[in-house]
Formats: sequence, C-alpha cells, structure tokens
Amino acid sequence: MNIQDKSQIESFTTNINNSQKVIIVPHNNPDGDALGSSLGLCNTLKNMGKDVTVISPNEFPDFLNWMHGVEDVLIYDKNIKKAKQLINDSELVVFVDFNALSRIKLMGQVFENDTTPRIMIDHHPYPEENTAPIQISVPEASSTCELLFHVLSEAGLKPYITKEAAECIYAGIMTDTGSLNYNSSRPETYLIVAELLRMGIDKEHIHHMIFHNNSFDRMRLLGHALGEKMERIPDQNAAFIALSQEELKRFNFKPGDTEGFVNQALWIEGVNLSAMFTEKKDIVKISFRSRGGFPANKFSETYFNGGGHFNAAGGESKLKLDETVKRFKEVLIEFCDANGFE
Repeated sequence: MNIQDKSQIESFTTNINNSQKVIIVPHNNPDGDALGSSLGLCNTLKNMGKDVTVISPNEFPDFLNWMHGVEDVLIYDKNIKKAKQLINDSELVVFVDFNALSRIKLMGQVFENDTTPRIMIDHHPYPEENTAPIQISVPEASSTCELLFHVLSEAGLKPYITKEAAECIYAGIMTDTGSLNYNSSRPETYLIVAELLRMGIDKEHIHHMIFHNNSFDRMRLLGHALGEKMERIPDQNAAFIALSQEELKRFNFKPGDTEGFVNQALWIEGVNLSAMFTEKKDIVKISFRSRGGFPANKFSETYFNGGGHFNAAGGESKLKLDETVKRFKEVLIEFCDANGFE
C-alpha cells in the first residue's frame, strides 16, 4: 500500500504513544467499515492500556451489534453534553472513514475551533484540509479497515491487535467490498485477510451476522423494494429503487434496513448504474453503485452534492422524492450524452 507521506505514520505513532485519553469518531450513519475501523482501533488501543471512547454522530445498524465493544459506543445526538466533555478532556481524536467535517453533521461544529490533536484515517478521495492536521489518506485501499490494519502494522502495533479487533477490521473490509466482490483486486487486500484469519477470526460467523441475520420486516421491505419499486432505464443502462417515508414506516424501518439494497439492481444484466433513493424528513438520501467505466462519484458530485468512490458514491437532494427521481432521469440522459455513455 502506497502511503505517500511516511511522516504521517510517524506522527500517528508518536501521537498514539503520547496520548492516554483517545476519542475515535466514525462518519454519520456509520456502516460496517466506519464502525469496524472505529472498534478495530478502539480494541487495539485498549489492549495497549489506553482510555478510549468511540463517539458516533448517530445510531448504527442493528446488524453490527455483535462487534466487540459496541455496547460502549457513545451516540452523540443522544448524549451531546457528555460527548463534548469527553472530547474536551481527550488528548487525541482519530477520525475514521470520512475526510470532511460535514460527514459528521452537527458534531463537526465541535471540532471547528477545537485544538485537540487530530488524525484522519480514510480511503475516500479528495480530503478537505481542515478535517485534520494529520491525514492518512489512501483512496486505492479497499476500505478504511484495510488501511487501518496497514497503519497499525507500520506503526509497530500489530502485536496489540486482538482477535476481537481483527473481527471488526475484517467486517469493514468485507462490507466495503461486498464480500470481496468489488474494489478488491489488489493482492495486498487478500494478504491482510490472510493475516486476520491467522489471528483466529471466524469469517463464516461474521458473514452470517452481517448478511444472514435479517429481521422479518427488513426482508419484507426488500421484497417490496424489488417487486414493486425497482425501475429500469434501458436507454441509459440504469435502474433504481425509490422508497418514501410512508413505505419505510409501513415496514417498521430501522437504521441499516436498506443497507445493500442499491446493489440489487446492479445485478441485472446490462445495468451499469444503480441508484437508491430514500426519503427522510427534510432530505432524500441517495446511493449510487456502478460497474465498468461509469464514474458514480463524478455523477453524484455533478448533480447531487455528493461524492465517494468511482463505483460507489452517495449524494442527497432537497427536492421531494418524486421530483428527485424526475431530476435523476433528466440529468442521467445529460450526463451520458456528454460523456459518451450509452
């Protein structure tokens, strides 16, 4: 793995060794990679004798509740006063799996004028300079968890990675690569997975807990999404699913219930772009997945105030759900015509 500025690893090592009270922060709506890297690092540092707290901007999906240490994660939007005090008392803050303060929503305001040393470990492109003074950013990494394992190894901290920490790290690699189905063509990814296996992780159990441990309501919601809500746009080789707040409520939606839905439409023959529109109170959240040469991140950045990876990106719209879908169809034609996509 190519970390251009080796001094960043040295700074990471120095700050970790010199800090006792550490705060770890994942992005808003943490997924497997965000929570996996948070708890993977947390468990490792605790094994070094550090006082570590993971503070998540908001709730995380139930299918990640098996991770070691998850019961101690502090939810910022439910414990603002306590979270601010912990941050104020900390000696080091580590951001994982995001590279802009906007990705932690209201929590970002806490760090705008905060002078606590900060480190960012992330694999998304185009990090913002004000996110953290020390930035370990490697977009070619399959996941932040893969990058984290490499950083810990380079820092000489691999002996402190417990089996429980290894399980969290593996979960992040697996979820961000769709069980090694995409963004996972680098041999180093598999070498790291091999090391995690040697640490004693049970990959079948982890896979079951994440992918085969669904609630009855979530399975019904998936059936509704695929059977009633999926649409195809043949001329642009695209497909999408749009779910309203009413539909989510009907199926007793909980955070994480639509995780992975966007991938389903990409499994249709001939589809190169899949989109998922989820209506929230004041905004429509959008996920994009692509294959081949379609740049999901460029499309999202251009039209939906988003970004991400080449084949996996996110965005948002302040229009109503039906208006957002209408705009998507219109700008997709525009984008495909302008960039030569059929």
